[in-house]
Amino acid sequence: MSKIELPAVLETTTPALLLITEAIGVPRNLLASDEEIENAWDSLPRLLKKIPPELRTEGLAKMCVAVSTGLFDSAINYIWNASVIELRDKVKKFGLPVVEQVTDRTNFDESTLLNMKDAELLTLCLKLNLITEDGYFFLDQCRDIRNNFSAAHPVVGQLDDSEFLSFVNRCAKYALGNENNPIGVDLQGFMKALKGGRFEKEQRKLWVKRVKKTHEAQRNLLLITLHGIYCDPDSNEKTRLNALDICSDIQEGFTPKNKEDLIDKHSEYAAKGDDKRHKASQQFFEKLKLLALLDETEWHTLISSTCKKLESVHKSFDNFYNEPPFAERLLELSQQGEIPDTVKHSYVKTVIMCAIGNQWGTSESAYVSYKKMVENFSPSEIQVMLNLPNQGNTVAQRLKTYSRCNNRYIELVKLLDQSSVPTASKAAYRKWISA
Repeated sequence: MSKIELPAVLETTTPALLLITEAIGVPRNLLASDEEIENAWDSLPRLLKKIPPELRTEGLAKMCVAVSTGLFDSAINYIWNASVIELRDKVKKFGLPVVEQVTDRTNFDESTLLNMKDAELLTLCLKLNLITEDGYFFLDQCRDIRNNFSAAHPVVGQLDDSEFLSFVNRCAKYALGNENNPIGVDLQGFMKALKGGRFEKEQRKLWVKRVKKTHEAQRNLLLITLHGIYCDPDSNEKTRLNALDICSDIQEGFTPKNKEDLIDKHSEYAAKGDDKRHKASQQFFEKLKLLALLDETEWHTLISSTCKKLESVHKSFDNFYNEPPFAERLLELSQQGEIPDTVKHSYVKTVIMCAIGNQWGTSESAYVSYKKMVENFSPSEIQVMLNLPNQGNTVAQRLKTYSRCNNRYIELVKLLDQSSVPTASKAAYRKWISA
């Protein structure tokens, strides 16, 4: 940014102040001193440099003229007005229809914006994330100073050069020089696009970009809306997939608040007995690999029911062909969080039983998933696995009856990381790897 150089005007303006005050018959010390004027004038270029050239408007020129004559009370009025105009422009760029949706205010148009008090405008800008919390704090102080110490109202005191420069710095930094200007997402347009057919690659990227650029409050609202669309039984599959795609692409930016609200909505479906939406919500969490966020009882139920389905398929006709998708689903679930202690035994037993197969063999396509699950066994799961041969279960029976099952079990034991084997199971581990 080019250097700003103000002209040398103090040699003529400061003597003029003395002549003017003498002519009117008031003391010279009622106005800013020559030293204060000089200090403020010399410091202005550094502060003006913080303001983008396109925002250095008529108001800032008038501010400089006021400073050159020591009228700090008028100067702060000019830069405050420039700040308010810029904040209004930020709101308009954000999108007045979107502001209406976010704030639940009806008929929010440009006239409404112009009629807002400065305090209301600052609060709105904070809510829309157009200014930071720090910015709101300092600009609200500027608003209070402007109301009590500017030429816009009867003043309660005078500003010195340091107070004036601090005022300008805050306006320049938080209102005029702040690039934090997200653009809101038009909910109506967004909903129309979601329901208009499967997103093309570029269309998806565009909406993801818009959702990421909007402020946190609206992004949270959009996330809950997308979750609701996915869980709605009346949503068509293309719309549901569009909603899931957007959530997947913004997932890395999920805040604790986002996750908390999703869990609350999920729990609400369960509390109302809305089984269709509750099941769809589980799928939503699973697709985003967020199942571990659910409470342990629900997590237990998911693992348990999946194990039972896999075991049922495994013991049914043509199991070698039918097992793979059920094994893959159990693998996907196991990768989303720690298996609850309440279902750990059933989980390990099901995986090992299916992995060693029966007298006719193992579903080799499913075996890939079984190996991954065994390799990821925790120490407590390893202990369950190594105890299975000593218990009265299907695994123990097959190991004793069929040599191929026994050999396959040895292969599985060798997949375990020795350092993860609990001390209580070391002997059993050594027995099987040396068999």
